[in-house]
Amino acid sequence: MKLLRVKANNFKNCCDDFMIDMTPKARKSSEDKEYELQEIAPELYAFNTGAFIGKNASGKTTAIELLDCVYSILGDFRLEDKHYTYDGVKLEITFFHEDFVYRYETELARGRTMGNQAVFHNERIFRKPYYKTYVDTIFADEDYEELTELGDLPEDTSNIFFVLKKKETRAVFFDGYSGEADTYRLLFLALKNYDISRDVLTKIIRIFDENIKELTSLDDHNYCVVTRQEKQVMSDTQLIYFLSSGTTKGILLYTLMVASLKEGFDLLIDEIDNHFHKTLVENMISLYKDKSINTRNATLIFTTHYCEVLDHMGRQDNIWVCHADNQIHLSNMFEVYHIRPALLKSKQYYNNAFGTAVNYSDLMGLKKVLKK
Repeated sequence: MKLLRVKANNFKNCCDDFMIDMTPKARKSSEDKEYELQEIAPELYAFNTGAFIGKNASGKTTAIELLDCVYSILGDFRLEDKHYTYDGVKLEITFFHEDFVYRYETELARGRTMGNQAVFHNERIFRKPYYKTYVDTIFADEDYEELTELGDLPEDTSNIFFVLKKKETRAVFFDGYSGEADTYRLLFLALKNYDISRDVLTKIIRIFDENIKELTSLDDHNYCVVTRQEKQVMSDTQLIYFLSSGTTKGILLYTLMVASLKEGFDLLIDEIDNHFHKTLVENMISLYKDKSINTRNATLIFTTHYCEVLDHMGRQDNIWVCHADNQIHLSNMFEVYHIRPALLKSKQYYNNAFGTAVNYSDLMGLKKVLKK
């Protein structure tokens, strides 16, 4: 299964027909096919990496939360424990699965139980066989047939179940704001669930803290830490003070990256620049672009203020620029801004070509107030 496009209405503060298209729009060179794109079916490509950029409060987090919402439905057939309202949200999700292109439509509402669960109304599923000669018309209404008489499910379970059959991790969303003490439990749970070796964990730890030789779990709240100097047993609360916040988050995030590359699910990261050094972000991008490592077509999607990171992305149609007035709007860099490929994206970012710069007069206004 590969997500191709999502269109949403009434999702948080997004504009009508808010759309994220995960398929390339620009010309596909042989170099792009080698590093920037993944072929999920003959002549049908998706991105190895994607980024949302924009100034603060422009909607970057909302955009990536929409993807998290969609992947939750595709992976768990449910939507629960989100911090936003479900009422009135309309979704159109287009995805590729086993030689067919599917379009799923639904309207969400909040469930009537005490739990924070969405229920699914007005569900419709359409599909059409994929042929490479039709690659330019995969989103067109023609040739779809509606799937009917699928069966009955609880109202908080999506009919996507009848297509994808089993629950599976389609993406992991990392926002870095959950309780740090719980990070270590999640870390070792990921190691177990995705069968990641301790040798890999040791290599990851050394990237972030060369003083740590070994980290093992004794139970969900206690850990053994071996440094160059000594061996200690620590609780999770003690460990968060022993290791830096960046190290704690970085170890978990890099472990999730390894799981994503190994299993083929997508990795969504909000504000990737909040977690560690730009070089580590560039390294992540390079791993997703390396097909000898990314053998199962995983995609890295992130929001960022690191405009220099954009220069490591060889295309423009996998970068979306967020803007907000009364509502959030999303523009594809290739389709809207027409930046010459020879120009560095970071230079255009600093030149405010995308309207993402901080307002200079506002900064000076603050300075004047502070002088009084």
